[in-house]
Amino acid sequence: MIEYLIPLDQLGMDDVDRVGGKNASLGEMIQNLSDLDVKVPGGFATTADAYRAFIAHDGLGDRINQRLAELDIEDVAALQVAGAEIREWIAGIPFPQEMEEAIDAAYAALEEEYGTETSWAVRSSATAEDLPEASFAGQQETYLNVRGIEEIKNDIRLVFSSLFNDRAISYRVHQGFAHEDVALSAGIQKMVRSDIGSSGVMFTVDTESGFEDVVFITSSYGLGEMVVQGAVNPDEFYVYKPAQRAGRPAVVRRSLGGKAIKMIYSDQPGEKVTTVPVDPDEQMLFSLDDEHVNQLAGYADAIEKHYGRPMDVEWALDGIDNQLYIVQARPETVQSRVGQVIERFSLMERGDVLAEGRSIGQKIGAGRARILSGLDEMDKVQEGDVLITDMTDPDWEPVMKRAAAIVTNRGGRTCHAAIIAREMGVPAVVGCGNATEQVEDGTDVTVSCAEGETGHIYAGKLNFDINRIELGSMPEAPLKIMMNVGNPERAFSFAGLPNFGVGLARLEFIINNMIGVHPRALLEYDSIPASLREQIAPLIAAYGDPVDFYVKRIIEGISTIVSAFAPNPVIVRLSDFKSNEYANLIGGDHYEPHEENPMIGYRGTSRYLSDEFEKCFELECRALKYVRDEMGLDNVWVMVPFVRTLQEAEGVVSLLDKYGLRRGENGLKLIMMCEVPSNAILAEQFLEYFDGFSIGSNDMTQLTLAIDRDSGLVSKLFDERDEAVKFMLSRAIRACRDAGKYVGICGQGPSDHPDFAKWLVDEGIESVSLNPDTVISTWLYLAGVEEA
Repeated sequence: MIEYLIPLDQLGMDDVDRVGGKNASLGEMIQNLSDLDVKVPGGFATTADAYRAFIAHDGLGDRINQRLAELDIEDVAALQVAGAEIREWIAGIPFPQEMEEAIDAAYAALEEEYGTETSWAVRSSATAEDLPEASFAGQQETYLNVRGIEEIKNDIRLVFSSLFNDRAISYRVHQGFAHEDVALSAGIQKMVRSDIGSSGVMFTVDTESGFEDVVFITSSYGLGEMVVQGAVNPDEFYVYKPAQRAGRPAVVRRSLGGKAIKMIYSDQPGEKVTTVPVDPDEQMLFSLDDEHVNQLAGYADAIEKHYGRPMDVEWALDGIDNQLYIVQARPETVQSRVGQVIERFSLMERGDVLAEGRSIGQKIGAGRARILSGLDEMDKVQEGDVLITDMTDPDWEPVMKRAAAIVTNRGGRTCHAAIIAREMGVPAVVGCGNATEQVEDGTDVTVSCAEGETGHIYAGKLNFDINRIELGSMPEAPLKIMMNVGNPERAFSFAGLPNFGVGLARLEFIINNMIGVHPRALLEYDSIPASLREQIAPLIAAYGDPVDFYVKRIIEGISTIVSAFAPNPVIVRLSDFKSNEYANLIGGDHYEPHEENPMIGYRGTSRYLSDEFEKCFELECRALKYVRDEMGLDNVWVMVPFVRTLQEAEGVVSLLDKYGLRRGENGLKLIMMCEVPSNAILAEQFLEYFDGFSIGSNDMTQLTLAIDRDSGLVSKLFDERDEAVKFMLSRAIRACRDAGKYVGICGQGPSDHPDFAKWLVDEGIESVSLNPDTVISTWLYLAGVEEA
């Protein structure tokens, strides 16, 4: 006797062959995670046997197999014709009587449990989908806000027919699945009212780097189809798992998305859902608060632990009961296959930037730009071209396989284009806004995703390099090799390189790139000119208070880097902007003096100790204290730059103490940047105030040799290996060794000159901090190994 359907709460992962991966996973979570408060809406699933019984009507299965057997899968036009024909056949076949009766009975039971006003989602679940080695995500149809038994039945047929969409047929052929071996289950599940809430996708691993200690969450207003399809640029959040598990604040990064549209229930006859614009004021706010972000991360962690592997999870926030629900979970299929060999792409030259968006992957691709306005133009794209379009959906997959890179106007990092690009291993830049207008069809372009979270489309075919690194074969180095990391967006990726932590994390990068506003303009927001407030207002809208914006953005930048490298130390240098650099921030020209030589002017410790800047400095301290004490990231060390005199050393240590950063408390180490000749000359006295030195070879060389390193007229004389500079460095290193204190170097010299790094080793330095792109080569050089 055929079992036509099964309630979701009676299913588990042993039932994949009966109801497909999606429905089996829903049942698995209902049965095993409900006690952990992971909420999954109920419903029922039709079985694979029910599908086979349905498809057996009037010899339909034989006709389908014969039609597909004569099809050339690479002939896109023929594929479209065959797929449409097969779907029409399926839509015209009635249910077997026993199957129809089973559906009627199951739906009546659901109405009794949830009420007659409940709406439903009808989703597909293929019996070969969502396996670790393949993703069928988005290939079959989903129907939302389905009401009443007749609509349920109609949409089950449509779900069955979608097994023969063009992209599904093509994907099965390329992945080696026989068409007759893949059956389909339809899942009927209670709708979550995210049409008046929010929804999105989350991964239990960083999708770009494979970093495993974060949950990556995307969110937008309305039903989740807009995020999955890539029709919106969603908000993004990263949550640090160890902090979340410990019950501490755990959101380490937030990115505000555009969220221009949302999908809601339609009140028009014959239309179930509709897409509407999001109010501009709402677009400027995050679609999810921190409480829900942390709750989602807890759900994700529980799901990952249960399945024992990285997971890709869809969620929804009900706007009526304000509860979070999980509506799908499947294995993450890209980073779970990443091995021990990694590739580092780097541009060897730069061109004009035509467009920018969110980078997917960390690769570079180049080719002829092909701008497509619709699927009817897909024949334009040849092997190795760069596909540029508004957005993609699963119907685009046959042509996406030809592309050297993919660019879309719309979409976030979990949209369809992003998912497929990762799976295919090609670079993609999504959410560009206007790439189809900015790039000329038929011209050569280079798509770079190797420069952080912002991807660039450059004019012309640019030269780029690929460095392949075998992570499991690094020899022992004679000292600790750390990294200079300024950009939090690259931290998770850089953490995958061999390292002993971060020797220099610059606050200037965070302030300049993540904030962009002078801190005094935020502290004095209510009294600054109206024109300046109008310029700042959109930047701070999602955070509300202008000072909170400044502090929280610093917290996000620091905690992202620190969490990536934990438990290794991360040495965070307090801000070391010069007056001309601060003046370039929004509002900066209202507060900054004009200096003829800002390089040796109002910077570093002198600035912190001034009455004009102390309140700004307090905000940096507040952020660092929060990261260490509230988030529990006590692997942060604090580094103080440009300490000219012993009086300044005493003053800045006292000021840090005043603002809660007390040396030795909770393991806090204070490191002084050794970069002024006086620091080396009086090294023993300076070390009385600090736990060690981090040598800044750039400024030490400049000030020892009296060379302006920004002047091209004398730049050829700038050399960290000059004997006078080496004398200063040797003296500083010896003083630290004699005092039993930390000594490292974070200047450019060791990255540029491996022989200089070797000299530092011989002098007894404890660590060298290198630019990430030189870590491998310098490590091998110092270990006495020839680089392959």
